[in-house]
Amino acid sequence: MGEIWQENIQRERMHRLGYTLRMGSKRGFEEQIAALDAVRDQPQEVRLKALRNGLKHRSNFLAAKAADLAREFLIAGLTDDLLAAFDRFFDDPVKSDPQCWAKNAISRALAAMEYQEPEVFLRGMRHIQMEPVWGGRSDTAGTLRATCALALVQCRGLSESDLLAHLVDLLADKDKSVRAETVRAMEQVGSPNAALLLRLRAVLGHEEPEVVGACFGAVLRIEGLRAVEWVRGFLSTADDTAGEAALAIAETRSSEGFEILKACFEKAEEPWFRSVLLSAIALTRQDGAVEYLMEMVKMGSADAEGAIEAIVRSMPTESVMGRLERSVNGNARLERALAARRKEPL
Repeated sequence: MGEIWQENIQRERMHRLGYTLRMGSKRGFEEQIAALDAVRDQPQEVRLKALRNGLKHRSNFLAAKAADLAREFLIAGLTDDLLAAFDRFFDDPVKSDPQCWAKNAISRALAAMEYQEPEVFLRGMRHIQMEPVWGGRSDTAGTLRATCALALVQCRGLSESDLLAHLVDLLADKDKSVRAETVRAMEQVGSPNAALLLRLRAVLGHEEPEVVGACFGAVLRIEGLRAVEWVRGFLSTADDTAGEAALAIAETRSSEGFEILKACFEKAEEPWFRSVLLSAIALTRQDGAVEYLMEMVKMGSADAEGAIEAIVRSMPTESVMGRLERSVNGNARLERALAARRKEPL
């Protein structure tokens, strides 16, 4: 249903932009969509011809669909056609490729085929496409920039210094999702220099918590447990960024991480932050963490309900759930809390 809805939206948009005359009748357009859908059941040579024609089409929707199919089948013989279409949809892009549908699909296809020429992805990383929206204009090329940033990492002809120099510019992109994906791209570089740039981005602040959280996680995965103490320094603020730091530490699944989170919890006063820390403690999946939370439940402490929630949301084993059930047995307040948490979607 989602695909049908998207197709209807795109058809209406193309009608408003004057695409109807260029594509012919609605029936003809739908027939071309059906023809592309049918290539899955066709021999390779028939499939190649159909996708090549789709990539040449003036409709960004049809070209995007052809590019997605080229990615699905990893047809290397379509590389030149993908490149030609990519270049074409930069001409008068607001009219030729609204929402960057074609360029997004083509860049994903080239990335999946491990295309090695960086200039294509650099062009996508630099592209800003301002389109009319209610009350003004909005940039629709964020997904393109993010996709191309990730694809650039696989271009083996680029030196690490050149690669990071290109990526660092996108750490200041106006689009939050682009910044987050650039963090992922730097993580894939995986070098000490990449980790230092991510540390700097986090230390500078003035950033959405989830992007800083992505920096925390990336640095921990690059540097390992030696970076835990650095992330620990962000816990003191007890704000959203501190919450991201706690969850990043939890993802290390380490006894060191558990001890840090436990010490922080025992000093924390803000109720919201205490609940985040309990969740992070559970997510470390350490035996000591389970015992720590179970003890709160057994004692019926003021944090018992928070501990129950943290355990349930951590997708515990049947054994742990059995222990939790036995721990609340006879305590009506905690039995109600456990029953309520079980009904909540994870």
